[in-house]
Amino acid sequence: MSFHAALRNGTKSVFLRVEEAFDSPFGGQDNPLRHLGAMGLYLLWIVVGSGLYLYTVLDTGIDAVYHSIGYLSNEQWYLGGVLRSLHRYASDGFMLVMMLHLLREWSYGRYYGFRLYSWMTGIPLIWLAYIAGIGGYWIVWDELAQLSATATTELLDWLPIFSEPSARNFMSPSAISDRFFTVLIFIHLGVPLLLILGLWAHVHRVAHVDYLPTRRVMLATAAALTLLALFRPALSNPPADLASVPGELAFDWFILFIHPLTDLTSPAIVWSLLFGLTALLFALPLLPHPKAQPIAVVDPANCTGCDRCHVDCPYAAISMAPHPGRPGYQLAIVDADLCASCGICAGSCPSSTPFRRRETLITGIDMPQLPVNALRQQLEQALAQLAGRTRIVVFSCARGAQGSPLAGADTAVIELICTGMLPPAFVEYALRGGADGVVVTACRGGGCDFRLGERWTSERLLGDREPHLRPSVPPSRLQLLLGSAHDSGALVAAVAELRTRIETLGVATDRLPPYLRSASHHA
Repeated sequence: MSFHAALRNGTKSVFLRVEEAFDSPFGGQDNPLRHLGAMGLYLLWIVVGSGLYLYTVLDTGIDAVYHSIGYLSNEQWYLGGVLRSLHRYASDGFMLVMMLHLLREWSYGRYYGFRLYSWMTGIPLIWLAYIAGIGGYWIVWDELAQLSATATTELLDWLPIFSEPSARNFMSPSAISDRFFTVLIFIHLGVPLLLILGLWAHVHRVAHVDYLPTRRVMLATAAALTLLALFRPALSNPPADLASVPGELAFDWFILFIHPLTDLTSPAIVWSLLFGLTALLFALPLLPHPKAQPIAVVDPANCTGCDRCHVDCPYAAISMAPHPGRPGYQLAIVDADLCASCGICAGSCPSSTPFRRRETLITGIDMPQLPVNALRQQLEQALAQLAGRTRIVVFSCARGAQGSPLAGADTAVIELICTGMLPPAFVEYALRGGADGVVVTACRGGGCDFRLGERWTSERLLGDREPHLRPSVPPSRLQLLLGSAHDSGALVAAVAELRTRIETLGVATDRLPPYLRSASHHA
């Protein structure tokens, strides 16, 4: 294993452990670490909303703005002061969440293949975020703003892009005018607009984007930021004075860390680090990574154009086009560059039902590495070999809780690429084929490697999403477990619980009548 792979796997292991620890108090859907992208967007909207209010009430001009912000912070602390603090702390939170999101996506290997576009479009957003953040500190024009502006221009002067050193602008009070304030406003308002546009490009190839976290997470985050704003308000330092050198100041390490780093090293080292890290991020997809799996394949003769696969695809890899052989019908088209090879589309296809009588089951859309026909054959063979008092079939996710150790005479385990590829009819087919109970495992809430596998699986089995499990299937014989690769013990307990529940039913009044497929007829 290469050093890069070992480092990535180690970081992933840390993230997994922390995320699973957070699952206990928050739950999967409310776990902020599982929804860092949505958290970042939410914090950005707080920054934008509070910033627009501050911009409308602040006096313009390099001298007036300092006194105006001071009035908001001290005299109108209950509104303007709180919003200023919210603006500050939400900005820090956005930077933190952004970097955690970057680190998490890298550790999970989400930077190549069908995720390449999102990775590449996300890198420039880091630069835009820090440009906007640093520029925001200048608007206040206090001693910290003076220090940051001077240090930034000295850093820029190292680059061979200016004919004269720009730091000279901060050597005398007469060099600073209201025009400087206009430039600051342009930077602090214009760059965030570019950031929002870039975020749209970053996610527009992803379907069913969580633009915001859950309501409980939003309320909790807003409450935490408000409490922080009340008990530790953001206040200005003394006004900038270009005739003197600022004294010791409290730094915002989330945004202004680059200035102490420059003092400790040199502009050459800082630029080398910044450009080097950026180049490394762009180069990561070129490093060795696992070979891409076969993509979904559409069979025009069996595709009805229902568009369920198009709706359910987590990565917008499926589009609909006019059917070449059936006027008035549509045909699913798979984009090879976007397909995640998850199989969720096969689980959504109405032709994927195992109750079709044809000997070879050909579906409208399928996965070459695990076709629905092979899945049916595997299930039928497993059912034929089951023995014992209570026979259980386990459909397990290859990335979730491992079911293979449970395989035995009375327990059959069938592993799936993602549980989202399981047509719900397979549960009924197993029960009608001789199984006494069925356990379906999926990843923890919000933890699916393919984003939506566990959500679609749960909704289909509960009857909230097509194709859904028929109401005739008794709930007492079905167990759904949401678990990660570390939850093998929970899977063992779930199987034991289902077995005990079935055995205590006594006379099996809810057993489904058997179904025998005849190969001599077509569905």
